[in-house]
Amino acid sequence: MPNYVREVPAGDVQNLPLDLIIFQTPTNYHTDQYEILTDEQRQLPRIYLEHNSPEPHPTESRHPAANDPSVRIVHVTHYNRLMWDNGSAPTQAVEHSVAIDPTISYEGHRNEGIVVVNEIGRRGRMAGLDLFQQLRERVPLTVVGMKSVEVGGIGEMHYSRLHRRVAEYRFLFSPMRYSSLPLAVVEAMTIGMPIVALATTELPQVIQNGVHGFVSTDPYELARQMQYLLDHPDEARRMGDNARQLALSRFGLARFVRDWNTVFADVCAKVPG
Repeated sequence: MPNYVREVPAGDVQNLPLDLIIFQTPTNYHTDQYEILTDEQRQLPRIYLEHNSPEPHPTESRHPAANDPSVRIVHVTHYNRLMWDNGSAPTQAVEHSVAIDPTISYEGHRNEGIVVVNEIGRRGRMAGLDLFQQLRERVPLTVVGMKSVEVGGIGEMHYSRLHRRVAEYRFLFSPMRYSSLPLAVVEAMTIGMPIVALATTELPQVIQNGVHGFVSTDPYELARQMQYLLDHPDEARRMGDNARQLALSRFGLARFVRDWNTVFADVCAKVPG
């Protein structure tokens, strides 16, 4: 844990001089704020950071903080902001960022694609298990992540070693049908890796065909583009370089910190003193 982060027992929170409150789960919003915070603390600026796409329904799911004008809902993609029913609550989007060891860079010497998904077997169609199984019959693909051995993958790998291993493969494939923007995609772009992915959720607004990799809703088209990257390593590296430049500008930590500082200042300025 960074030295600027302090963990305290829930019972001590009422004694802290807080500036604002951030919720990240329905339980935080519906239960914890009433059990942990004082009446005065609940009048502080409040943000609900929503990481996920709407569930259980993509268009009819009402956000837990919908219709609470005193809470700012911050989504991690514009797609999520669009699809959640936020009611009358104020909303905005602050896109992801990732912190990657800067010494790690794309190598691409393995003539194979890699998928990074935890528990892809349990998550099934939403995570694209069927697409992974279908496409690996046409092109060499493997998967890394929790319980990936169960579907013929290479198993779980500690985060400190994951990106060096991923960097060896020719491209990253994201088979996720429905999710927020997968962090595995942003991480792979940051190390200079080309992306092949389903053209769903936010990804069509991130990956440009032939520039950063390829996106499509046609699995057979994706297989053709995967094979192209396997057959043309120089093109894969060119697209990976483009992906890295995009990642550093759009998903870099400096932009992320700047955006969040703006959110904090704006939310705090709108709460009566």
